[in-house]
Amino acid sequence: MYQLSQIYLLSLLIFSLTGCSGIHYYQQAVTGQMTLLWDRTPIEDVLDDPATDEALQQKLNLAIKARQFAGDNLALPVDGTFSSYVELNRPYVVYNLVIAPRFSLAPQQWCYPVIGCQAYRGFFHLEDAQEEMSGYPSDEYDRFIGGVSAYSTLGWFDDPLHSGFTNLPDDRMVALIFHELAHKVVYVDGDTTFNESFATTVELEGLKRWLIAEGQPETYSHAKVRWQRRRDTIQLVEQTSEQLNRLYQATDTLPEQTLMARKQALLEALKTDYAALETRWGEPGPLGGLVDQANNAIIGLLKQYNGDVPAFQQLLKDSNGDFLVFFEKVRALAELDAEPRRQQLDNLRSRQTEPAEVMIRPDA
Repeated sequence: MYQLSQIYLLSLLIFSLTGCSGIHYYQQAVTGQMTLLWDRTPIEDVLDDPATDEALQQKLNLAIKARQFAGDNLALPVDGTFSSYVELNRPYVVYNLVIAPRFSLAPQQWCYPVIGCQAYRGFFHLEDAQEEMSGYPSDEYDRFIGGVSAYSTLGWFDDPLHSGFTNLPDDRMVALIFHELAHKVVYVDGDTTFNESFATTVELEGLKRWLIAEGQPETYSHAKVRWQRRRDTIQLVEQTSEQLNRLYQATDTLPEQTLMARKQALLEALKTDYAALETRWGEPGPLGGLVDQANNAIIGLLKQYNGDVPAFQQLLKDSNGDFLVFFEKVRALAELDAEPRRQQLDNLRSRQTEPAEVMIRPDA
C-alpha cells in the first residue's frame, strides 16, 4: 500500500493555495514525496534480491537492528518507518534553504499546511532551492543551501530508508535513524530549535547506548572524541553568536558600513579560531569547509540543532534516563505556550552542570 489517502490529501493542499510560487513549491514537495513512496521496496525483498551487493546488505541488516533497538531500548515509535528502501539518484534526499537578514541571526520562518512553521524551506531538487534563493538578494540577506541526508514526515507516512542513510558510516547512519524517529514523538509548530534539539538529544544518547550495547568500546571512544570536538566548535559558534547579537542591537545607531565591517571581523575571527582548533586536532573538524561560508544563516542553523540540547539532556537526567518518562515530560513542555516553554527550557539549561554533548549537522 502507498498510503494513497494521505497523498491525495496532500495533493489537495496545492489547490487550496494562491499564487504561482506557492503552487510550484507544493507541487514539487508532493511530487517528491510521492516518488519516494512509489519507489520504495520492502527491505526484506531487497535483501532477498541476489543483485543486491554485499555492502548494501550489510547496511540494511544494520538498519533492521537499529530499528529494533530504537523500539526496545529507546521507546521510539518505530511502526513501519524505515522498513523499506529507496535508491536515490542524487546525494541528498532534499535541500534546505535557510535565509536570515544581514543583521539578524533569526532565520526566516515559512509556514505550511499541517506541519506549521519552520525556519527553513525544503526542496527535492537543488535547482529549485537555488531559484528560490535568488529571490533574496545577497546584499540584503545571508543565505545558505544545505543538503539533507534525511527528513521525517512526522508519522504521516512510513518513511523509507534510502541511500542518503546507507551512504553514511555505520554509526552516523544509526544515529540518524534515531534522530528521525524522535521527530515522531513530539513536534511543536513554529519552534524549530525545540524540535531539532530534542531529536539531537535522543540521537546522541541513543547512539551512546547503542555502541555500548553492541560492545564497540573503540567506536564509542572515538565518538566521545568527536563529541568533545563538537562541544568546542559549538562553544566558538555561541561566542560569535553572542557578539553578533550585541552588534545587531546597534543597527539603529551605527552606520551600515560600520556594521558590515564589524560583522565580517567577527566572522573572520570565528574562522581563525576554528582553524586553530583543527590544527590542535591534527585533522579537519566537524564543520569542515562550512566555516568558510559562515554567515547569519549558517550560525542560525547550527543553533537550531543545538540550542536546547543542554536543557533536554538535563530533563533526561531528571527522568533517570528513562525515555518513556522523558518523552512524557517533553510532551508536557510542548503543550505550553512559547514564553513559559522557553522559561522552563532556560531553567533546565541553567541546571545543566555537565558539558552538553552536541551534534553538528551541516547537511541539514
